[in-house]
Amino acid sequence: MCIILNIETSSKNCSVSISENGKIIGLKEQSFDEYSHSKSLHVFIDEIFKQTKLSPQKLSAVAISEGPGSYTGLRIGVSAAKGICVALNLPLIAIDTMQILARKIECAEGYIISVMDARRDEIYYSVFKSNNCKIPIKVGKTDCMIINSNSFSNYLESSIVNFVGNCNEKINKFLNHDNIIFSDFMLPSANEMGIISFASFKKGEFEDVSDFQPKYLKEFGGKKINI
Repeated sequence: MCIILNIETSSKNCSVSISENGKIIGLKEQSFDEYSHSKSLHVFIDEIFKQTKLSPQKLSAVAISEGPGSYTGLRIGVSAAKGICVALNLPLIAIDTMQILARKIECAEGYIISVMDARRDEIYYSVFKSNNCKIPIKVGKTDCMIINSNSFSNYLESSIVNFVGNCNEKINKFLNHDNIIFSDFMLPSANEMGIISFASFKKGEFEDVSDFQPKYLKEFGGKKINI
């Protein structure tokens, strides 16, 4: 039995889940108007253990959303995950935030593009192919761009493109195409992490607890990319 604590703090959604062999058995999350992870995260972790009637000693690993996202939110989540791993001698699993977001889309064809706001006309994005609604397959690396009318044109001309994230309004200002489908899902959630963290656990894909740092990606801001 593999029991994993999953933590997602990359956005204003403070989200915690516990999964057993990839299946979510408990979830606690709330989206706030402001970032409130410092006040809420440890409370949510305590509540999720009470909800599932499990003790931290039953954990097999801790999984963390690695970014991109809020600098403060990611640091708070990673610090909490590291503290639990060190205290209980558990492995740490890092999951791409954009892959977590892409898991919200159920489609049998086309592309899934996870998009998160990076301020002004910038967006974080990552492109995935659907994998029977299980773990989306990443097509290219997560990056940052200044969106314009030519963005994602090679994908839009050849296939359906499902956008998921908190940038629908921003994207809609620049892109108008019949192949675009906008999802109502806005923020990543620990509810989507169970199947991914379990797959990583089975493969032994663990991070060095002492050296691991989130992937903020903001250093890419300001460059213009047309794809």
